This record gives sequence, C-alpha cells and structure tokens, in this order.
Amino acid sequence: MSAAPLLSLQNLSTHYVSQHGSRVVRAVDDVTLDLHAGESLGIVGESGSGKTTLALAILRLLPPAARIVSGRMLFEGEDLLAKPDGDMRRVRGKRIAMVLQDPMASLNPLFSIGDQVGEPIRVHEGAGRASAWQRAIGLLKSVRIASPETRVRQYPHEMSGGMRQRIVGAIGISCGPRLLIADEPTTSLDLTIQAQYLELLRDLQRQRGLALIFITHNLGIVAKMCDRLAVMYAGRVVEQGPVAQLFNAPAHPYTRALLGSLPRMSDNRERLTAIEGQPPDLSSLPPGCAFAPRCPMAAPRCATQAPPAFVLGEDHSARCWLAAPVAAA
Repeated sequence: MSAAPLLSLQNLSTHYVSQHGSRVVRAVDDVTLDLHAGESLGIVGESGSGKTTLALAILRLLPPAARIVSGRMLFEGEDLLAKPDGDMRRVRGKRIAMVLQDPMASLNPLFSIGDQVGEPIRVHEGAGRASAWQRAIGLLKSVRIASPETRVRQYPHEMSGGMRQRIVGAIGISCGPRLLIADEPTTSLDLTIQAQYLELLRDLQRQRGLALIFITHNLGIVAKMCDRLAVMYAGRVVEQGPVAQLFNAPAHPYTRALLGSLPRMSDNRERLTAIEGQPPDLSSLPPGCAFAPRCPMAAPRCATQAPPAFVLGEDHSARCWLAAPVAAA
C-alpha cells in the first residue's frame, strides 16, 4: 500500500517488572506492525503470547507493573508515546476504541445502558445527557438492538450475553473512532450469536471505514474477518502477512502448527494435531528462538541464535531460520 499507515508500531517492547526489579517479563518484545485505514488485522497466538498486552500498550492502558521500554507508536503520524496523559485521554474512545473480552467487566452494573453508551459522547463531544441519550438510541439501533428506546433505560443484568457484547460495541463506535481494537469479542457467545456479531462488525467497518485489530484464538474467524494476520509467540510477532498467504503457505513452524490443529470436516483423523510442550516463561526466555524447544524442525542454531524477521514477499515476513535466504542460512 502506498498511503502512510494509520497505525505504525516500530520495535515496540513492553515489560512487566516486579516490585524490586528482580523479575522482568518480556510480554511484548520488539514488535513491528503497520495497519492502514479501513484494514482488518488479526492477531493470533496461544494464551500468554502478548496479544492483549500489545492492545493495551497501544491505548497506554497498561497496569502499574507494566512499562513500555522501547519503540514508537505512530497513529495518524503522531507518536502516542510522546503524548501527555491528558492528550491520551482525548485519543481513547474518540480516535481509538477497544471492545474488551468480557462485556460484564466493561459495563457498570450501577448505571443504565443509556448513560454508559452516552458517556463517551458527553466526555469527548460535550453533549448534554438528553442529547447523548438520543445518540445512544441511534447507536443501539445501529448494532441491531431491538426496542432501543426501552433498552437505554435498562441495566446490564437485564441483557443477554449477545446483547451486552453488542452494547460494548456501540460504546466503542460511539465517537466515530478511526481504529477499533476487538479483544476476543466472541469468546462468551454461542455460535449463532457469534456469527451475527461478526457480520455486524463487518457491516460497521464497511459503513464507517474503521480499521480493525481483531485479537482471537479462532483462526476460522481470522479467515472470515481479516485482510492480514500477525502470529504472536512469546511476545514476538513470528510471522505476518496477508491472510491467504499465511493460510496457504505458512513459513513459520508455529503458524503451521496452529493451522494443523484446526479441525476439518474432510479429515479422517481420530485425534486433532497438538503442539507438544508449553509456551516458555517470558521472564527467562531461551537465547535462541523461543519456539525451538517445541519445534519439530529445529536445528542446532535455533537453540542459540534468535532469528531476525526475514522478508519473504510483499508484506510477508517470518522470524525463522528456515525462511532465511540461502546466503544467510
């Protein structure tokens, strides 16, 4: 793409540090990613690979023990790391919004749906309560909540799981952000509601020109929703590129292992393929490739030398010695 990225993460590293600094967990390690306007980027990986920490780092909403230790985060050409806290508060919810995994953790049980959907409008646009409620009714309509005039007066416990997920989606788009980060937004939904919610997200993206970061364990969702895919392992992006490229010709053994563990209707296998072993402790990573102890294709150098990101084609790269050009292999 010739246009400048909407979001550009450059060598971003985020660490969790214990109280006395004796333990450092490298939750996000040297991540470089670009996202263009209107594009969908899927981020996948096992639990603990750094996906959610990366999303929280973009919004600078990290817990007290976490530190962004290096790198740059450019959003619409501005470095988010250089912004004072007050300026970042004006970015969150207005220009970058996030839908969290558990809607009940996002919604306050003491406030009505109308007040919660309308709150970003009041904070960022200075609207009064009545005006914000009218906007909230329209937003609930846009996320296909029936009888929105009634629902704005109700409370989260009066909603089903699927409705609560739609409501946090309405909050996310309330101020017309350029970027929406969705962190496992379908985990608690049954398959029918999940399909409806994904279709809704896709429609909202088309209508509003949203860029979307979709964090998930579900590669089927990535195939349906995303233009590009980044695969994270032990805090690093080990492979990234167009979805079709990574699904059809994955270059990293971890990407192949994730795809190999997917159930297929045509398979005659009695058992699913599993990835042997466990992800590494991020506070004591091995000196070489973090995936080497679990990799069936590991060579001796993999245990001692961490591979750089090798460029394999347009917008496709992988951190694996198997992907190295002949001269570097």
